[in-house]
Amino acid sequence: MTFQTTVPGDGRVLLITGASSGIGAHTARHAQDAGWRTVLAARSADKLRDVASGLDPERTLVVPTDVNDFGAQQAAVQETQERFGRLDAVFANAGFGATRGFREETPEHWRDMVLTNVYGAALTIRATIDAITAAQGHFVLTGSVAGRRSLPGSLYSATKFAVTGMAESLRLELNGTGARVTLLCPGMVDTPFFDTAPSIEALRSDDVADAVLWALGRPPHVDVNEILIRPTAQDG
Repeated sequence: MTFQTTVPGDGRVLLITGASSGIGAHTARHAQDAGWRTVLAARSADKLRDVASGLDPERTLVVPTDVNDFGAQQAAVQETQERFGRLDAVFANAGFGATRGFREETPEHWRDMVLTNVYGAALTIRATIDAITAAQGHFVLTGSVAGRRSLPGSLYSATKFAVTGMAESLRLELNGTGARVTLLCPGMVDTPFFDTAPSIEALRSDDVADAVLWALGRPPHVDVNEILIRPTAQDG
């Protein structure tokens, strides 16, 4: 018996939110190496163009998008389908954090974080669900280790608990359609997410991107529902 270990991209199309840096940008590079065409979405057009400059222009679409704007997300999907004629997978990766402590940060920072991490991810699902269902495609949502165990004083942790629940709710809604859902839960990653460098040897964005492509590369009958990936030295 021969086991198929990885399904190549073969020109399939992956839309990535939060694609302007870190995990999103590295996932775009890994995806193209695996044969995917990529759609890069984030608020900063300049940063997206910087990422796109290292990719194949024939297989890259840049769509500056605020994930909290449903109309903008719908327009990104429409532009994707007009350019490539299909949409096969979505990596809902946009998000940011906050200093721990319920006396820290401004209420405005909290509001923007909750909207981006939770509402923005839900709008990404809503804007793409018809296309992904029709393609029997794949959703990947960025959760976190912080969405599996509460961190002291962390509203960010609460947003990632919400994403954990959202991923399972989406999986149940799509059950029987052939579409798949993966919740990706990284531990500490050395990205611009942190103001200071991690004190341990953290994951690299490439490590997390590799996990995304591994999930996307499973045969169609295999749905990897959750990936929990930590640095070896992380204790919690």
